[in-house]
Amino acid sequence: MELAVDDHGLDSTGSRLTEVGPYEATVRVVGEKARLTFARGGVGLKGVPAVLKETHADELKQLRDMVKGISATLTAERQRVEALLSEDRVWAYPDWVSRFLDHPITGTYGRRLLWETSTDGRDWSAGLPHEDGDGWTLAGLDGRPARGERVRLWHPIHASVDETLAWRERVLATGLTQPFKQAFREVYLLTPAEERTGSYSNRFAAHILRYRQANALMRARGWQAGYLGTWDGGYDSEATKLFGGGAWRASFHHQLVDTDDPRDYDVHYCSTDQVRFARSDGATWQPAPVADVPPLVFTEAMRDVDLFVGVTSIATDPQWADRGEDRFRDYWHRTAVGALNPSAQVRRDALARLLPRMAIADRVTLADRYLHVRGNLRSYRIHLGSGNIMMEPHDAYLCIVPARGGTGRLHLPFEDDPMLSTILSKAIMLAADDTITDPTVLRQLAA
Repeated sequence: MELAVDDHGLDSTGSRLTEVGPYEATVRVVGEKARLTFARGGVGLKGVPAVLKETHADELKQLRDMVKGISATLTAERQRVEALLSEDRVWAYPDWVSRFLDHPITGTYGRRLLWETSTDGRDWSAGLPHEDGDGWTLAGLDGRPARGERVRLWHPIHASVDETLAWRERVLATGLTQPFKQAFREVYLLTPAEERTGSYSNRFAAHILRYRQANALMRARGWQAGYLGTWDGGYDSEATKLFGGGAWRASFHHQLVDTDDPRDYDVHYCSTDQVRFARSDGATWQPAPVADVPPLVFTEAMRDVDLFVGVTSIATDPQWADRGEDRFRDYWHRTAVGALNPSAQVRRDALARLLPRMAIADRVTLADRYLHVRGNLRSYRIHLGSGNIMMEPHDAYLCIVPARGGTGRLHLPFEDDPMLSTILSKAIMLAADDTITDPTVLRQLAA
């Protein structure tokens, strides 16, 4: 698969120049998308020259099709490269350079990731790719170049806590945005409770998820699941995904939650259950005890399930508490302010590094589970797991529904944790609560 990645005719910088009449058309990889721009005589143009739409319609169509094809390849490669985190893969140094650094598509990801190199397969040195006159090397925390005979993708499960924290600081200091969480990636280790249950994990059981959103997220993360529904066999589902290069399969069990309205056949919520693992045995799958699952496979599978729960649980819905639904109220209150899961713990560490760089640094305090914000009208606590806001001193709930969009020009070291952006946006707004004009928020503040 690595050898078959289409380069779409791009050069090593991820660009391709084509003459279209008197104009120069450039297709270029920018971030994780392909862009088409035009110039004439070296002077860039804002859009597509109108005359080309009439005189060179076929060439324009081919260029636009190329842009779509490159963007599709970029999306597929991002998923494939991230999936390598569950594999214990090792590459020869020249193969790694050609497949992950020099390649115009895969290189846009490989050059922003941490890797490890070794000469003997026992001692590994981590670093970020750096190109100089002698070619590609890995620049370590001390700035020294490292180049061994073998290379593997860095994962925090192989690193010490101090090393992981140092790389997080380096990623932030250099302004690097990784294509997915790597330096800030969560680690899930086997617990004594899972060792006792043996064949399954109940770590993420008994949560209530918004089903449509959960199912969509499962599919986006590469999990296959039958859709829940009020038909025979539709009350239970098992979402599955392959890990470790296809040698292992994880299964996430979930069930339909009936509505109180017998005429409502839509599935609004599902409840979570066990996570199980199976090992490939030719054409069949053999159930495996969780203690036998390789650490990389276990942590990556559990990370996905934690993501499903953390993003789609009703506890993260700022409007749910006002719906008057009593069946899940205890669960909502318990989870909305509960202990932080590994994803939220990593989010807390990212906030600890981001907040001192922000203009609101003197108005926020980071605690164990909350971000405390001092506004001009009131003080607030934002839960680091659910993003829910409590107004001090009486812990009155404040409902603020996030708008679409991010945090503007603020640099984030990764883009696959929308809750981090939500918490930062809420903190920025609440620090200047005397400038809020939204009437629904003002009514709550004045209550």
